[in-house]
Amino acid sequence: MKLRLVRGSGALRPLILEMLDEWNAAGEKIIPYAIRKADPHGDFAAYLASLEVSEAEAAAVGLVPDSTFFCLDEGTGRLVGAVNIRHRLNEALLLNGGHIGGGVRPSARGKGVATAMIALALDECRALGLDRVLMVCDKENAASARTIQKNGGVLENEVTVGGVTEQRYWLEL
Repeated sequence: MKLRLVRGSGALRPLILEMLDEWNAAGEKIIPYAIRKADPHGDFAAYLASLEVSEAEAAAVGLVPDSTFFCLDEGTGRLVGAVNIRHRLNEALLLNGGHIGGGVRPSARGKGVATAMIALALDECRALGLDRVLMVCDKENAASARTIQKNGGVLENEVTVGGVTEQRYWLEL
């Protein structure tokens, strides 16, 4: 399996729709939020614009800049997941959001996709000049915890947010 992170584009529209439709059909919450916050079935240009938050946009609305990448399996030509990378942390992200949020579509799970995809996301973090990255997962999500640990994540602590216990891991780049 050869994976590559790619930015959303008009050419990827059928692949994005197919992946998100599978996720919705499974009745699961799509992660990362960035790929579900706008409807790709409607105005696709607006959907693509929603995937990135620039420095100027972030400052205007009190967010942080971020970048979203889809994970392409070059062998099958299918999108197998996505990651959203926050370029820095604010107070809320420091508590329970972290630098990277990612998810793997249901049919691609259990095949090492998440571990490889996070490794690629860490390369993007290095390119941003980050030397340390925070990743957070629900304590009940053992698969996410293993993925983070396989990429060098060290558990700092656990916090409870909205009744959910979150594990906070730091990864040194």
